[in-house]
Amino acid sequence: MKVLFLCTHNSCRSVLSEALFNTLVPDYLDMHAISAGSQPSGRVNPDTLRALERAGIDSTGYTSKSSEAFADDPPDIVITVCDRAAQEPCPLFLGPALKAHWGLEDPSAIEAGQAERDAAFDTTMAKIRQRFAAFFALPLQEFDRERLAHELERIGEL
Repeated sequence: MKVLFLCTHNSCRSVLSEALFNTLVPDYLDMHAISAGSQPSGRVNPDTLRALERAGIDSTGYTSKSSEAFADDPPDIVITVCDRAAQEPCPLFLGPALKAHWGLEDPSAIEAGQAERDAAFDTTMAKIRQRFAAFFALPLQEFDRERLAHELERIGEL
């Protein structure tokens, strides 16, 4: 099963989600994550890469790419990670994928010193980890599409 984390620029939250998902997904689940943006920035935010390194996750190979890159091999689940509360426009993904919204504040929007920026990225990563722990604890093999959609939305509220 392929999970797409989608945001506007694919430079921060969606990349963090992709990296953490692929690092934390249990071996017994045949799942992997990818990330994309509706208007990709063309580069991953350097603070994102530093946050991954601080967490002990290899930060090489991540790129900012368009969701159109997956048109020939669509994902099974699409999770948007933009922050509706901050009035950010959330991208749409057309197609049959199951969709959910897991809004995250944008740590790259913080205008502060590096220590404060690092703390904001670490807080975002902790929220992502919390949601993945809840997701990976689900008895996914027992869920139909409707139940999985409900659980994904519930997790997005954590």
